Amino acid sequence: MRGLYISFLATKRFPECDYYFKNLLRRAIAATLDAEDFDFPAEVSVTLCDNEYIRALNKKYRDRDTATDVLSFPLYDFAAEDDPLFDNEPVVLGDIVISLERAREQAREIGHGFLEEVAFLAVHSMLHLLGYDHERSPEDEEAQCARQREIIGSIEI
Repeated sequence: MRGLYISFLATKRFPECDYYFKNLLRRAIAATLDAEDFDFPAEVSVTLCDNEYIRALNKKYRDRDTATDVLSFPLYDFAAEDDPLFDNEPVVLGDIVISLERAREQAREIGHGFLEEVAFLAVHSMLHLLGYDHERSPEDEEAQCARQREIIGSIEI
């Protein structure tokens, strides 16, 4: 059985970040790993922040001076490896940064719940950590979107 280690960090106090909230993120991350048949112990860090924090990261790492909903910082390049070999130590997949402020805004704009939006962002980011990149090509975008829909449909929110 795969082990899953998630470290949570919040850049400030967010009252909505209770046990249920973190459990939803854990389930979204685990569902993504399951859907991708990732059977190795895995480690992921999740940082919850506001628009100001994520905007600074977006500017620093992507040269985009705007707040975004989620950023992914993969630590393993699956595309560069033909057959990745891992020992029994957890595979440190990378970091997920979610702007809860932007997630709340998007949930209102799209017309669904805040928790659904946060789960979607976690799945979206996990797919990036696993090598998906919707910005490479229209085909890659469709592949990632299809996977996201499939995984989100499997999560009870």
